[in-house]
Amino acid sequence: MSQVLTISAVELTSINRLVAVAESQVRYQLAPELPGCPKLPADLELRSYQQQAISNWFKNQGRGTLKMATGSGKTITALVIACQLYQQIGLQVLIIICPFRHLVNQWGRECEKFNLQPILACESIHKWQSKFSHQLARINTRQQKFLAIITTNETLITPGFQSQLKYLPDRTLIIGDEVHNLGAKKRESSLPRNIGLRLALSATPERHYDEIGTQNILDYFGDILQPEFTLKDAIDCGALVHYLYYPILVELTEAETEQYLKLTRAITRKLIYKSQDRATNYDELDTPDLTPLLMQRARLIGAAANKLVALKTLMQNRLNTSHTLFYCGDGSSDSTQQLTAVTHLLGQELGYRVNTYTATTSLLDREQLRQQFESGVLQGLVAIRCLDEGIDIPAIKHAVILASSTNPRQFIQRRGRILRPDPGKERATLYDMVVLPPELDRETLSIERNLLKKELLRLIEFADLADNAAAARSQLLTLQRRYGLMEM
Repeated sequence: MSQVLTISAVELTSINRLVAVAESQVRYQLAPELPGCPKLPADLELRSYQQQAISNWFKNQGRGTLKMATGSGKTITALVIACQLYQQIGLQVLIIICPFRHLVNQWGRECEKFNLQPILACESIHKWQSKFSHQLARINTRQQKFLAIITTNETLITPGFQSQLKYLPDRTLIIGDEVHNLGAKKRESSLPRNIGLRLALSATPERHYDEIGTQNILDYFGDILQPEFTLKDAIDCGALVHYLYYPILVELTEAETEQYLKLTRAITRKLIYKSQDRATNYDELDTPDLTPLLMQRARLIGAAANKLVALKTLMQNRLNTSHTLFYCGDGSSDSTQQLTAVTHLLGQELGYRVNTYTATTSLLDREQLRQQFESGVLQGLVAIRCLDEGIDIPAIKHAVILASSTNPRQFIQRRGRILRPDPGKERATLYDMVVLPPELDRETLSIERNLLKKELLRLIEFADLADNAAAARSQLLTLQRRYGLMEM
């Protein structure tokens, strides 16, 4: 797909000069600017991988996707790019698109460190549209030098926001944060085509089970740029802290085992039929049309009753700890029940000071909870899903994962949340509830092994990067032996 910038040759020459600056890997210095115009913080120091990412984005003609681990500084890297564009080519407008409202506020705080005064477009249209249109008009008549606006994916697609996009000047940069969320057709088609400078950010830009959506993202923003910065890279260079990993093996109850076997046999029948129909092997059959059955079984595992027993045993010996995060399921009714049960167990039975943090928690309450958590007034937060992306609470020192999906994005995002550095935080601790599937007959076992491989890969990756890797891997041997996966 052709990717031609809508800026002049003179401006491209300026960009080429900027590439030389980025490649020199020096601390950037900018002259004092007017309020609201991009300016790098005086104490800013970039890591070498951030400098290389900036250089490669300019070499790619002002397009590209930065695949960088959660907590590795994607936001700062993006804002440095905006500052350099402003200095070198006179960037006029910066648009930042986020999946959630709390990320809009988080980006807003970071932008202020760069001398920006962004419009936050994530609530009622009456609070931002007139301000957006007025300032955009001032930009186009040269009465204002710079405009920054931060919005959500949902606000982006509204008529009120879309109506302003045709007035954007050529020298506009669009940043897609947690860009995997923009791959859906309606959202991707709402991205402005008249903007040439495009930057995507995500630790996991690939969309699970959606190759078309993934390609839509790369076609619009540009390919993934080197260097990809992995979680191991982030830990090795000190961008994230080290951690200890403790798998906790949990058995299903008798009733749960019966339901698990019922769902597994249904999955097996589908896979056998598809195998015969396609003349292919089981490894290739983890496809979207199996999703409903796989989700039912995942929710059964996620809400397994014995996880509460294991949690009580764990926390009885940890009542003097703080800064602990408890992850429940995906927002389904089962995970909501688990959230309630976990909160009751910790708060009422054990006297551990906790509160809940969910998608329905207001922005004001979220900020208050964050402060109480950081200060130790609350020892823990019990969360569902909304903490998987973007929220920044570096004070998290311990985490208990009660439910996980097979989507690799989820555990990459979650682990990054836990490992963000904080003063006095040398290492994090992660407890992972792992359900042991029941014994299966020969027909279902061969297929179940293939489905289990992906989950085991997640657990092994958790274990291998931990400071206690050998001990963590030994805990997984029971699972590997049961399913004949000792080669992993």
